[in-house]
Amino acid sequence: MANTEKINLLNLNRTGLEGFFVELGEKPFRSKQLLQWVHQRGVTDFTQMTDMSKSLRETLGQKACIEFPRIIDIQQSKDGTRKWLLSVDGAENAIECVLIPEKSRTTLCISSQVGCTLNCSFCSTGKQGFNRNLNTAEIIAQLHLAHHSLLRDGNARGITNVVMMGMGEPLMNFDAVMAAVDLMCDDYAYALSKRRVTISTAGVVPAIEKLRRTTDVSLAISLHAPNDALREKLVPINRKYPIRELLNACRSYIDGYKSRRITFEYVMLKGVNDGIEHARELVKQIGDIPCKLNLIPFNSYPHAIYQCSDKETIDRFREYVSSKGIFTVTRRARGEDIDAACGQLVGQFKDRSRRSQKYQLSLSEIGRVSHAH
Repeated sequence: MANTEKINLLNLNRTGLEGFFVELGEKPFRSKQLLQWVHQRGVTDFTQMTDMSKSLRETLGQKACIEFPRIIDIQQSKDGTRKWLLSVDGAENAIECVLIPEKSRTTLCISSQVGCTLNCSFCSTGKQGFNRNLNTAEIIAQLHLAHHSLLRDGNARGITNVVMMGMGEPLMNFDAVMAAVDLMCDDYAYALSKRRVTISTAGVVPAIEKLRRTTDVSLAISLHAPNDALREKLVPINRKYPIRELLNACRSYIDGYKSRRITFEYVMLKGVNDGIEHARELVKQIGDIPCKLNLIPFNSYPHAIYQCSDKETIDRFREYVSSKGIFTVTRRARGEDIDAACGQLVGQFKDRSRRSQKYQLSLSEIGRVSHAH
């Protein structure tokens, strides 16, 4: 049960911790010490933080806590993929995060919301509805739990890459996500390169522009269609921010950065968006943007209205786009046997009504923040 009288220090990045310690009458460097104890060493008991005075440790015990979501379940796929189901509101709401091990890296797919407001027609998460944004503690806790689980298992490098591609639209939870990204990249926490942290968005254009002014992490765009008519059916936010606006925001995001490229995500839906005519149209749309194209075989779920394109169709699509100079790969499905593949995360949560109202409120907030900057 959460102690509401104490501040959960997982919610604070280094700047927030510096302010917290200053309010206690301590020097700002205490924030670095605490970050190392919690995020690098995995120590959450203040009494064990021995480079702090006893009186400070006692004060921390009185005023603060380090609280994590409760682990409800852990599943492991036959391919090594691991999925955590985490409770964020007692028994009412739960989220999922997924660890994907590979030879050269270990990637963690992190959720940013309980559910999702965007209701993309091919995504199981969106079909479940939306409850609320996650706070910074609930976001960074996913990395902490997975990273230290690996370390305990003898994997010395832990998590090497993070993708914000789990449940939810990260750019509709901008402030909490950015504070968590600060911790991911902080040298005193997880010290991830910004190029190894990827934020995926379905196309919240004002927030992409704000992201460009805030950080230089990698950006992935859930595109999935080469024209507005089709994309509006697959990704409803396209009605508010059509492809032209979205791609102009992408061009702006990489402008002036020689090493930046956009990753475009494109789910392959049989007979819907997988024809050579779609490939030609796609090349015209993104051909001038430094980018990588990920083709994602559709991962089915109960009551899905789509089917995955067959291998030959996907190969033909990839070969055509690649022949036009766009680096294109077909993503290998991981964790399908535990419903951990792209588009399959659902968690569990209540209060799934009023999606439209919450969606409009989220868009209104994004617009307000954008105009304020």
